[in-house]
Amino acid sequence: MTGGNKKLHVIGASETKKNRPKVLKSSDHSTHSHNQGVSTLNISRKQHNGSLYTGVGVIAISVVSWFVYQGYLETRVNSPLTEDKVAFPSSHDFPERYWGSFRPGVYFGMKSRDTHSLLAGLMWFMPDVAAAGNLNLRHLCDQGDNLEQYGWKEHDGRNFGVQVIIDKFIQLETSFVTKLGGNHGGDWTARIQVEPRMKELKGQQVTLYFYLTLDDNGKGLLQPIRMIDNMDTSGMDASESVKFLGLSAVHGHTEKLGDFRVSFHHANQQSIVHTAFLSTTVGSPHLVKDALQSGLRLMEDKRSKERHISLAGALFAKEDNLKQPNFVVHQVTGKLPLQLEIVYESNSFAERGILLRGEVYDALLQKYREQFRIQFENKFRLNEKGFSEEEQDFAKSAMSNLVGGIGYFYGSSKVQSVHNKEPVPYWNAPLYTAVPSRSFFPRGFLWDEGFHNLIISQWDREISFDIMAHWFDLMNVEGWIPREQILGSEARARVPDEFVVQRNNQGNPPTFFLVLDAMFKNRPVRDISTLELEQLNRMWPRLVSWYNWFNTSLHGSEPGTYYWRGRDTASARELNPKSLSSGLDDYPRASHPTTYERHLDLRCWITLAAKVMASIADIIGREGRKYHETFVFLSNNELLNAQHWSEKAKRYADYGLHSSNVTLRRPKSIAGQPKPDKIRWVSEEPTPRFVDDTFGYVSLFPLIVEILQPDSPQLGQLLQDLRNPNLLWTKYGLRSLSKTSPLYNKRNTEHDPPYWRGPIWINVNYLVARALHHYSVVEGPHQTRALLLYNELRENLITNVLREYRKTGYIWEQYNDANGAGQGCRPFTGWSTLILPLMSETYV
Repeated sequence: MTGGNKKLHVIGASETKKNRPKVLKSSDHSTHSHNQGVSTLNISRKQHNGSLYTGVGVIAISVVSWFVYQGYLETRVNSPLTEDKVAFPSSHDFPERYWGSFRPGVYFGMKSRDTHSLLAGLMWFMPDVAAAGNLNLRHLCDQGDNLEQYGWKEHDGRNFGVQVIIDKFIQLETSFVTKLGGNHGGDWTARIQVEPRMKELKGQQVTLYFYLTLDDNGKGLLQPIRMIDNMDTSGMDASESVKFLGLSAVHGHTEKLGDFRVSFHHANQQSIVHTAFLSTTVGSPHLVKDALQSGLRLMEDKRSKERHISLAGALFAKEDNLKQPNFVVHQVTGKLPLQLEIVYESNSFAERGILLRGEVYDALLQKYREQFRIQFENKFRLNEKGFSEEEQDFAKSAMSNLVGGIGYFYGSSKVQSVHNKEPVPYWNAPLYTAVPSRSFFPRGFLWDEGFHNLIISQWDREISFDIMAHWFDLMNVEGWIPREQILGSEARARVPDEFVVQRNNQGNPPTFFLVLDAMFKNRPVRDISTLELEQLNRMWPRLVSWYNWFNTSLHGSEPGTYYWRGRDTASARELNPKSLSSGLDDYPRASHPTTYERHLDLRCWITLAAKVMASIADIIGREGRKYHETFVFLSNNELLNAQHWSEKAKRYADYGLHSSNVTLRRPKSIAGQPKPDKIRWVSEEPTPRFVDDTFGYVSLFPLIVEILQPDSPQLGQLLQDLRNPNLLWTKYGLRSLSKTSPLYNKRNTEHDPPYWRGPIWINVNYLVARALHHYSVVEGPHQTRALLLYNELRENLITNVLREYRKTGYIWEQYNDANGAGQGCRPFTGWSTLILPLMSETYV
């Protein structure tokens, strides 16, 4: 019997006489008993039915409410934040950046900043090489093509770009110039110049294909304008012979561009051997190469009797006969050297004057190139610092590849939360962003983009603000931004399915706070433009939501602690479960993931975020006290040391359930069965402790975010350990994990090579060098040592990256810590381009 029932029983036993029921007379008893029984029964039935109906109603309401609430939770992951958008509403607000090389995944392409743009692109091959049966048709940037080098030599992000592509037998220079005018983004001209790489190849043939198509779901008209070709049409009826005509132009129309004309011009008609065209339909832009190859035929020239690989003219399936073409290709086969100019003209540009080609093109291109060189020196002062002309050209190319790698994408991500059984589509949105690598990662990555804009903001602050605005407009109602953006069919086609879905408990480091800190640090408000203040005000509500997401979604079990979500707690094949959301992937964490882990790098990112939020609040007159208080709390060195300093190992570290004795072992094979994968073997029980057997990039984060006091003994210890060659120091830069760490250069599975377990990464080296520079100019007992380390580390990094560039023609994703060799993917002109501000020493 419960305490409640006991209480009721006692009360019942102590009823007074006054409260007892009236005693009935015997003569009344029978009738009254019967009537009272019926009455009581009816009342009981009514009460029972009422209670039943009420209970059912409550249950029904509860069930409905539960389903409604679940539905609400399911929709939060793909519901946009209701704050005003940060990006200005129309690309036409920045007409000089309306057209550009916004297709970083192809060797050369042009695109407008429209949701369903006209796309232009280039493919090429050498017929003599193709005779072996493989065309080797170049189109998408692909490491498998093994080009000796390709990339932009000069690109200002607005008006022009010049790129050199070194193929096996030929060298291509692709350039473009834009010209403002009219109501639809103005005109542009592209020039493709092809030269033989060896004298004996002069006169050999090369085939260029320049195509036009429409982006995903784009609607418009592309009308080919034909010219007479020398193809043998004998034996064909008139309808067939009309297929084998080249193009002089394409007339087109889209809703955003209005009417336009694209014309093709050959500098030396005598070098032209053959022209042809293809006009057909294609389901999606990522299928254009397949569509082109399906339209190739082997044809014989009427006069020379030479056979050519030629496009087949108008080519439609029976069911597509009534469709308008959305894919038009101009083919030119000519003798080396060969030049093709493509002129795009907007019909609304009524007073353009002379056609933008030939000498007119030369003059405008030369004007823009000279302006670029002057601006580059004014921004980075490399000539003033004594760098050679060759080294300055390298730096210009590095920066140009980053800016020239800016793309404009449109589409939706696939996302999922714990409340969704299956992935759901994010909303359709545009993204204007640089990419880490045109060959391997031609799409947007959140934490990479912060590093990119440390450079872009020095070159063109307006471009950086525009990039950040587009990223912040991808924020959902929770304040979360998907960390990888795979927008549109071209991007989606190059990503394995396992990496497509983005999960809302995982968010990359908030590196845009690095950019905002660098842009406004030590800048008086009077020196900040009205436009920048407007953009900061537009950005503020989303910065607040983003900061809140990090501070609340990733908090730890104690005040001031944080941990990255997404680690696999049941991983059997991983030596150390990855922390992909941290950006450091396989960097060793506590061996056994738990909810009470403390991740040092995340704590430092949030410390930086709080500092920058307080600073921006001061600039634009918002309330920033709570951010300042959070920064003071998190940057308190005593609290930091209590939660992350291992006195035993004398280093900063993560904390969690950890064992140092973890290996991969292969289980015994069963006869007749495939060899099993290696699995994780723990030979020492994990205990709650500092992960202090590991010394690497994470250990340096209190230094990186510059929160250590100048007289801190921990700072002195870090600087001492930094120069130890058995730990992180090499003559090529700082390795990501010390040689003494148990997982140094160890595979995370038998199939996954080490990634952040030894190789040298330029982005973190840059952050360390920048911090050393800071401590070298702040008075304190470690000032001299910081200066010596800074100078030596900077020199090592610059020397090695330049050496590998001269040797291989590329800037690389990472560098080998044993010999400095470039490795990973190439070209990696994303955060590895931070070698430029190291050269220029422009850190704010």
